[in-house]
Amino acid sequence: MDDLDRRLINRLQLGLPLVRDPWQTLARELDSTSNELLDRLHELLNEGVLTRFGPMFDLDRLGGAFTLAALAVPEERFDSVTEQLANMPEVAHNYRREHTWNMWFVLACSSEQAIADTLRRIERLTGLAALNLPKEETYHVGLYFPV
Repeated sequence: MDDLDRRLINRLQLGLPLVRDPWQTLARELDSTSNELLDRLHELLNEGVLTRFGPMFDLDRLGGAFTLAALAVPEERFDSVTEQLANMPEVAHNYRREHTWNMWFVLACSSEQAIADTLRRIERLTGLAALNLPKEETYHVGLYFPV
């Protein structure tokens, strides 16, 4: 990772400019070209330096529903269960935790009923009980991790 990669990652954490051509605006800010920035972004994603790039939506305001959920996955099945969840469009992301409930994931669905249905489908698919941890209150935290 070079200086431009670092500056690009740092800048993208602040969001894209809301203009007709945001990549051109970023290119001017970072003294680069829009093609170079997009190529670097794709490379950072392909190399696993970045795991995700995309918008964040407030599903509550859009009429949808989301929840944090967890599974206690036997270690020998962790990779296969990860793959099963990764293939589900409702799973926004999942990650490993050092805990009995070692796989945590976020579900984003069209309704609370769809959340319940998806959790049941995950239980049938994996044979594991799912822990549903719905949001009680919303907190907006401006995360920024300079690199």
